[in-house]
Amino acid sequence: MPCALYIDVGGAFGTSAGDALPASLQGNVTRIISGEPGSPTDPSALVAEAVEKASEQKASDEQQGALVATGDITVDSRIAASIGVPVVLLFIAGAAPDPLRVSLSISTAEGEGATVAAIVTQDGNPIDGVPSSIPVIAASDEAALDYAVSSAVGESGHLEPVIGPEVFQHNLIDQARASGARIVLPEGDDDRILRAADWLLEHHVCDLTILGNPDDIAARSTELGLNLSDATIADPQGTDDESVEQAEKFAATFAELRKKKGITLDDARETMKDISYYATMMIYDGQADGMVSGAAHTTAHTIRPALQIIRTAPGSSVVSSIFLMVMRGKLWAFGDCAVNPNPTSEQLAEIAVTSADTAASFGIDSRVALLSYSTGSSGAGDDVDKVTRAVELAQAKATDTSRNGSSIAIDGPIQFDAAVEPSVGKKKMPDSDVAGQATVFVFPTLDAGNIAYKAVQRTANALAVGPVLQGLNKPVNDLSRGATVPDIINTVAVTAVQVAAQTSTRDSAQS
Repeated sequence: MPCALYIDVGGAFGTSAGDALPASLQGNVTRIISGEPGSPTDPSALVAEAVEKASEQKASDEQQGALVATGDITVDSRIAASIGVPVVLLFIAGAAPDPLRVSLSISTAEGEGATVAAIVTQDGNPIDGVPSSIPVIAASDEAALDYAVSSAVGESGHLEPVIGPEVFQHNLIDQARASGARIVLPEGDDDRILRAADWLLEHHVCDLTILGNPDDIAARSTELGLNLSDATIADPQGTDDESVEQAEKFAATFAELRKKKGITLDDARETMKDISYYATMMIYDGQADGMVSGAAHTTAHTIRPALQIIRTAPGSSVVSSIFLMVMRGKLWAFGDCAVNPNPTSEQLAEIAVTSADTAASFGIDSRVALLSYSTGSSGAGDDVDKVTRAVELAQAKATDTSRNGSSIAIDGPIQFDAAVEPSVGKKKMPDSDVAGQATVFVFPTLDAGNIAYKAVQRTANALAVGPVLQGLNKPVNDLSRGATVPDIINTVAVTAVQVAAQTSTRDSAQS
């Protein structure tokens, strides 16, 4: 029988994982999470664990038969949606189930994104209010249950996992791991950086170089119980021959790069004492592929060295950012929410195309909406005209020869509701390929973008990953000074994915 997750709606499964299942299934049961049934645990942690375990099982072709989890319909339905299996709701204890309870259970499961394959009762009698698409099956009817689950998953044998924070993070780490990227972390004196590095190294996500005094980092990692033995530790202030030679080399290179700005070798030597400049020179010199900084420094302190040393990517004139906004069933990109206060039409156009490319590297089917308080030609004024002009420029830029003729759906000016709600989009912009189905949202000002991403993050319980900087010749990303260890892990993984995307783009251009 194809794999499904069984939920005993009458209560949590007992200590024997299959004790609430129909007898025909009790010999082939897998608990998709660890821990005792019904034990209090953070639902997000349970879903993340299930996603990881399901991935391991799929890789070894072990996932089959009956899966069980907590017995909590909300958590289990979310797990099922996240791992791409249907649910079977069990009502086999006691008398005939209450139709209202059955209907509410179906609504709860579907509300979490799960596909309900069947309702199983003792007798299989019809239940009022159950949609005809969901069969009610007797516990003893193994053939009917097999058919119902097989029909739910179709020929592929599985469902497409519903995106959510846990699925996104799992996929992000997998992408980063495949990149083989080398990331430098300049702030080795911050415990959060060290804790994140420990996790990244343990899970083999990427190669890491940490800047700081090796003895201090070793002592602090021991105090914290961390294993950083696989990291490279580099000391910009080191007095050993190797460190002095590297600092001098970097200073000479920086002086040459900035000589037109009047930078002398002595100036450059002083500048190389700054960890952000030193780390950026590591990227320029080919010793690292990207950098993550900002846990203890400003955004300007992170970006300025990048602009002076590695500079903008070919075809880019502006550095901007997106936030990846991850919600149940939705993965969006918001830009620019962190860098440019009041972009011009030309800058908005570039941000739109660059954001589409960045979003695509994280699996987003980019449909770009340039937002305004007006949709189409319904409004007028300088603010609307700026966006209208930006749309024209972006559409031309998205199909020019330097991009190999690749096409991106871009439209605007458009209001947010018309961009995301199909019924509104069809009414206001009936001929648009973006209206009602946008996935990348470009805000007219930093003010609007920053307010919007925080509003969505806090009210829709969204995971906001970013800011993801874009437009630089090599990936450099900025952390909030309030960044948590998971934030740092995500940002390093994002940077690794950007490394892979840039490498792929350059390889395609050269072929």
